[in-house]
Amino acid sequence: MEELSIKVDDSQFRRHLTNLEVAQLPFAAANALNDTAKDALEYIQRRMEVVFDRPTRFTKNALMVWRADKRNLEAQVKERPSVGKRHYLKVEEGGGARPQTGVEKLLSSRVAWGGVIRSVLPGEHARLDGSGNWSSGERNQVLSALGAQRDPRSNTTERSAKRAPKRARYFVPQHGLAPGVYRRARPDDIAVRVLKFSDKAPTYSPRLGFYDGVEDVWQRRLPEHLDRRLAEAVARAR
Repeated sequence: MEELSIKVDDSQFRRHLTNLEVAQLPFAAANALNDTAKDALEYIQRRMEVVFDRPTRFTKNALMVWRADKRNLEAQVKERPSVGKRHYLKVEEGGGARPQTGVEKLLSSRVAWGGVIRSVLPGEHARLDGSGNWSSGERNQVLSALGAQRDPRSNTTERSAKRAPKRARYFVPQHGLAPGVYRRARPDDIAVRVLKFSDKAPTYSPRLGFYDGVEDVWQRRLPEHLDRRLAEAVARAR
């Protein structure tokens, strides 16, 4: 998603200020902008709780406040640098097709299978974490078993499989079963599907409403913060 910028136009505001207030205005305005940006970020995080089912910490912390100062009267709510282009909030806000995740790229490029792997979904027998997502433990086991880890040393070899005969086996059937990754706990057990393959990209409708909500926060909260911060700055300067 694009960054959300909050600015202040003080040209009309200055006409009604004393000289002392004008002198303190840049500092007060910067603090007011930062307060408003913090309110906007908190609104977005609350909105995530409504839209998503048990949003993870990664999701809720995907955005940050880029603070204003008295020389640059603009505060921003923007993606953290560590998030980059891979975060799904972009399509949740604007709609459209979701880009492939890292796991999907690894599976589509490294798994020997006759079809196209555009996206994957946890199957009915997948192990899930507390947020309802595919557990990282089983995800790593699957990538290792299929030889799809980025680091080849992390992949399961025939020798390492023999050292752990009781460990569940993961495999991709070539025919006879629905597309996906299957788990077999023991050699004579029935295989169960833990991951579904799809040749289509998930498509989202816009549903977060970040921009409309942030505009409302800006309209309501910035004047309040500016009045308070200016009064504080003038009181300290006297």
